Amino acid sequence: MADLIPPHGGLAEPVDRTVPAAEVEDFKKAAANLPQVPVSAADLSSVYRIADGTLSPLTGPMTKAVYDKVLSDSVITHNGFDYAWTIPIAFPLTEELSTKVLAGQTVALTGPDGQIVATVDVEDVYPWDKAEYVKAVYGTERTDHPGGQMVMEGDANATHLFGGTLRALPQPKNPSFGQYVLSPKEVRKVVAEKGWDAVVGFQTRNPLHRAHEYALVYGLETLLREGKNAGAVLNPLVGETKSDDVSAEIRMQTYEQLIADKGLGEGDSDAELWEKVGGEVADRVILLGLDIKMFYGGPKEAVMHGIYRQNMGLTHIVIGRKHADAPFADGTAIWGDFDAQEIFENLNGDLQIQPIKVGFAAFYDSMGRVDLMENHPDEKPVFISGKQVRATLQQGEQVDERIMRPGTSKILAEAMKA
Repeated sequence: MADLIPPHGGLAEPVDRTVPAAEVEDFKKAAANLPQVPVSAADLSSVYRIADGTLSPLTGPMTKAVYDKVLSDSVITHNGFDYAWTIPIAFPLTEELSTKVLAGQTVALTGPDGQIVATVDVEDVYPWDKAEYVKAVYGTERTDHPGGQMVMEGDANATHLFGGTLRALPQPKNPSFGQYVLSPKEVRKVVAEKGWDAVVGFQTRNPLHRAHEYALVYGLETLLREGKNAGAVLNPLVGETKSDDVSAEIRMQTYEQLIADKGLGEGDSDAELWEKVGGEVADRVILLGLDIKMFYGGPKEAVMHGIYRQNMGLTHIVIGRKHADAPFADGTAIWGDFDAQEIFENLNGDLQIQPIKVGFAAFYDSMGRVDLMENHPDEKPVFISGKQVRATLQQGEQVDERIMRPGTSKILAEAMKA
């Protein structure tokens, strides 16, 4: 079966800068003699995603010219054409290292454990204007938000960036969920084997409430109603996230349970539609993890989420209100509710994956199920705050089943008590 959608950048297939197994030992020996540059856990995810093609058409961290064009125009140019790209990716250097890492040099990248993970043929070293970066990516000069804190505090010692061409060792598999983290080429093969003619991705960094689930169900049912033989990919981030986010290991257990119990969308899906197409929601959902850096970048990150999934072979992505959102420290909003949906209508470059836009959802007693809030302007939904959910789970109790599936509640409650 032919690919449903080409990789980003007009490529025939995703970029592959991963060292083949037969060359690993020689690569390690050669890299051992190179100057070393450390990368953070978050940037290590970018190293591996450049290498496996999730960040196609990038073949390494961005040079200044490419970086600046992303900041100013939200595009990269490849083979003479402009493609949408909204958050630049380059690797930071301290002031000291910036005087030692030079264009024309090859350096070895080391992970947080000090082990060599990749090499970069350096093409450019340039000052990092952090204020310019924050303003361009987040649309604000304020830095009291997760994205600003990553730059100003997490990379506090970094003064420069460097770009070039990268080769990386294969990423070690996480023992808890590594089987779910596949390269774009591997995902494309899985999708092809399913025989689907459309696939919608659902991005999350949280355990799923029923309202979250509904966004995935809505996306899948939208394609089915269009007459497509469609599937969905539940595609949670498993890379480094905020310290107060639930760990990837625990979250993956909740997703596994949802699919195994066939609880995904139970009671909240369109029964008439599913009688027509046959099966249940869970029968058309694949669980795959994505280990990639989270920027908490709202609208700009929503576009990046689309790029990752296009490279994986997905044709559509669910974009909710406040997608990839994170507020200022005082709780006020950085972006409008619909900004992450509207940005797809105003892209400066090509992006072939299509957004499926969905609003907020909640449980309504009048229906006995979850539905979009826009359909119930005069009715109060069943709602409890995230703070109340956390307090309930910390006491080892089950969250109201109208809010969260029992299987998810049980796993989270046991984890929080432990």
